[in-house]
Amino acid sequence: MLAILDYKAGNQTSVLRALRSLGIPAEITADASVIREAEGVIFPGVGAAGQAMAQLASTGMDSVLREVAAMRKPLLGICLGCQILLEHSEENDTTCLGMVPGVCRRFLPEWQDGGEPIRIPHMGWNTLDVRRSSELLEGVAENARFYFVHSYYTVPAPELVIATSHYGREFAAVYGRPGLWAVQFHPEKSGRPGLTLLTNFYRYCQEAGRV
Repeated sequence: MLAILDYKAGNQTSVLRALRSLGIPAEITADASVIREAEGVIFPGVGAAGQAMAQLASTGMDSVLREVAAMRKPLLGICLGCQILLEHSEENDTTCLGMVPGVCRRFLPEWQDGGEPIRIPHMGWNTLDVRRSSELLEGVAENARFYFVHSYYTVPAPELVIATSHYGREFAAVYGRPGLWAVQFHPEKSGRPGLTLLTNFYRYCQEAGRV
């Protein structure tokens, strides 16, 4: 079973719906014991970094996430969850979880895309430029498109970048290491490629649990 972290700052229901469509057992929960026993954890998020971090701290979910990482339990951050796994975000000048080296920066309106100033937030479908192989992207076509909604972009440690995308500038769209991944886009809203990614994550969780 996958635990979808409930901290009142995420898009948990849409993630749950996508997992159920795949036949993957999952539960939205803020119960630390359920999270510890789950095969893997999904950390979604929408909204502002400062508000999300305050909510994590007030519910104790920040400590639970660090415990999950210490246990080497598979973890997948999505959108805002992807951003606040890092050390700092320019949004609200927020000190984040610091579970992964890196920062989150704001898109600048003077950047251009296709000769036109970019619109913020970045909202729409983009392809990925895969930088290194990962179990998470197995079976995802080269030209697959994923759905993004964000005003800030992640800058993780370079060796952790798995795939990039482009909007005004190149930015990390997928980063991490085996068992701890983060994606800037919404796989649960990205059609077949997103469902493939979620399936890959669950498969990894099952295999990790058998080791």
